[in-house]
Amino acid sequence: MFTTLARRRATAAALALASALVLAACGNPSDGGTTEVADTSGAKTRINISADQKRITTGKVGSIAADVPKRTRDRGTLEIVHSSTSAAPLNFYATDNKTIIGVETDIARLVADVLGLKPHISTVSWENVFVGLDSAKYDVGLSNITVTEERKEKYDFATYREDDLGFAAKKGSGLKVTGPKDVAGRTVAVSSGTNQEKLLVEWSKENEKAGRKPVDIKYYQNESDTYLALQSGRIDLYLGPNPTAAYHAATTDKTEVVGTYSGAGATLQGLIAATTKKDSGLVKPLAGALNHIIDNGTYAKVLKRWGLSDEAVTTSKTNPPGLPKTNK
Repeated sequence: MFTTLARRRATAAALALASALVLAACGNPSDGGTTEVADTSGAKTRINISADQKRITTGKVGSIAADVPKRTRDRGTLEIVHSSTSAAPLNFYATDNKTIIGVETDIARLVADVLGLKPHISTVSWENVFVGLDSAKYDVGLSNITVTEERKEKYDFATYREDDLGFAAKKGSGLKVTGPKDVAGRTVAVSSGTNQEKLLVEWSKENEKAGRKPVDIKYYQNESDTYLALQSGRIDLYLGPNPTAAYHAATTDKTEVVGTYSGAGATLQGLIAATTKKDSGLVKPLAGALNHIIDNGTYAKVLKRWGLSDEAVTTSKTNPPGLPKTNK
């Protein structure tokens, strides 16, 4: 059931979106590759999408670095993995089409700074993020990974951003999504193996129980294909991370966000977290590093430069409550 609390949360999330990303201009090659986003006050943030990132950095903290497992310290690198299916402003290619940039990349590099390790970043398909963590090929995933109760059985989490999902539609669609009934009978795209898929499947079941049509769920793993399908009318909606939906709407002026929802369901604010194999020994230093950059202000600077200040957390939590196994 879509509760009164959930409606209040959806409204609040929509207002947060409005204050985060509303208007943008396309990239401007003449100034090195930038794009602009503006909030409702009219203040604009110019986002650097060139390879020359002039990234925010911070120093090593010995007391936190000392908690890193010896095998990782001895190797000297922090093996970081991003999903190759992510998109701006999470992680994506700069204008040179080879340099990985984005909020996830910036946060990952700050964490490595604090731990005194050289960041080594790999990009793989979404499912292989977890395969690589399972095999210890990668130390940590920073790829818009939501804390869920099911994932907590295999992974440890150190949180660093709030998680809101966004329903994207073709601009001028007239659609509004506040709950399951609004997607009944609609064709909605989603990426498989994600928490947004889990939420959409449960909304579809809820619609059927209420005598409404189920959701016609379509699976796309490539964002460009998804937005082509949206523009052509093959799908009505796309449910994905709110930052990417808002960024796409702002920078293309072809889509709009017609509803938002917490990534952990109706009664819990979803959280994005640095993800490591359970009992790897890394979650404590990861949380320590994240709390350090929160305290020293570099974290806030990173979120601001990507237009995501509204998703800031005040502390990094270790293994907090996540999306329930059955989200009702």
